[in-house]
Amino acid sequence: MTTNPKTLGYHMPAEWTAHERTFISWPVQASMVYPEDHAAVSQGYAELVKAIAEFEPVTVIVNPVDAAAVKTLVGEAGDVSYLEIPHNDAWFRDNGPTFLLNEAGEIAAVNWKFNAWGGKYAPWDLDDNVAPQITETYGVRRFDAPLVMEGGSIHVDGEGTLLTTEECLLNTNRNPELSREQIEAHVREFVNVDKIIWLNKGLDGDETDGHVDNIACFAAPGKIILQVCHDPSDANHAITQENLEILRAATDAKGRSFEIIQIEQPPIAFFEEQRLTLSYLNFYFVNGGIILPVFGGAAAETDRKAIDVLQAAFPDRRIRTIDGMAIIKEGGNVHCTTQQMPASKKG
Repeated sequence: MTTNPKTLGYHMPAEWTAHERTFISWPVQASMVYPEDHAAVSQGYAELVKAIAEFEPVTVIVNPVDAAAVKTLVGEAGDVSYLEIPHNDAWFRDNGPTFLLNEAGEIAAVNWKFNAWGGKYAPWDLDDNVAPQITETYGVRRFDAPLVMEGGSIHVDGEGTLLTTEECLLNTNRNPELSREQIEAHVREFVNVDKIIWLNKGLDGDETDGHVDNIACFAAPGKIILQVCHDPSDANHAITQENLEILRAATDAKGRSFEIIQIEQPPIAFFEEQRLTLSYLNFYFVNGGIILPVFGGAAAETDRKAIDVLQAAFPDRRIRTIDGMAIIKEGGNVHCTTQQMPASKKG
């Protein structure tokens, strides 16, 4: 029998499962799209670290040369620790490990191959080596997957269902040698799911090639939150309406139809003629709360609606907003920067 997480009884838990900690990797000026914004982006990261630390421990991955400055910038902010690991770029959701649990509550992790979103940002050699260093530091069993994949391209419900997009997972810049069936088989084996729901595309202009964590996520088993666009002249209108149709027709691994909660997208915003990938769905579950990026200005009304929708969906969680414009010019937001480590039942 092949040894993989599925055969050994490990699975990827849902993001709302209790966390031991959150990991964030600090931005690297040399790899930024707009390196002149490093100070402002760093301030945005500091605010994010402090927001998450209101709910749970945070471990910040820093390049050794940046460690002292980062500690000074973050300051006193709850349970925040630092781990010096050389890295090229800041999006730990995508190059960090995907953590797993088994029935005994023991933690393991998947180490995916990483190629900087289809080779978009060289070099990425350090980033591809971050996950093994994390698993070694924490004494976590590691499974090396024969698949280029980013954590932001999948969501799971913890009960056997996974949500992703064809635009990303089937993109020829990721695993050109693999068929759809082979990719599905690897995903099923390494995160232990029984059913994969394929959306077609992610948001217009998303340079990750359509990560699902900008368009849809599970709120609970049988319940999905979906960002929608009501403007027919916007490319996201057709994309999000198609997603809505796919999800309305879909069932999960247990045969349930989905309750779909819609969140209206924020107004279009550009920077240097590039559309910014603004998404409320790039929020992040923390213990007892949700960290929600909001965008202000012309988005004030949709910001308020998003807060209301999430508070209604999660009445027992505190919705902690954060300035979503602080880091979005670099291509991602709250969910993209973070990676949860589930709480282990083994002390």
